[in-house]
Amino acid sequence: MSPVFRPDRATYIRDHAWMAALAMAGAMAVLWAIGNPHVWTGAVAGLAAVGVRAWYLASEELGHEWRIEDGALHGPGGRRVALDQIERLRPLGSAVQVVTRGGDKHLIKYLADREAVLAAIRQAAGRTL
Repeated sequence: MSPVFRPDRATYIRDHAWMAALAMAGAMAVLWAIGNPHVWTGAVAGLAAVGVRAWYLASEELGHEWRIEDGALHGPGGRRVALDQIERLRPLGSAVQVVTRGGDKHLIKYLADREAVLAAIRQAAGRTL
């Protein structure tokens, strides 16, 4: 059976909570810097923006699946990366970035166990990436 990598709902929620916190702080800082007396509205705006984004994209993002089979990494939208064309793997938060020899970059996002995904791809490729 070939390895399959699916997004984790709890990780998706956690990542968006962090994005919301950063957006809230950033929006409040901008309002403070420009002298707006209603700095608190930045928190509302940041939370609303990230919350709407998370809700709107959840079904799509949580439906993505990557799998290793036939000597390649297969992803959503017909993406196919031959294992021998992978130049580098990078951990990025809860994601794994796959960089090909041609410079293409793909993200396997919202992983509950990023290290296990890295290990599975390295093992399937038969080399250190």
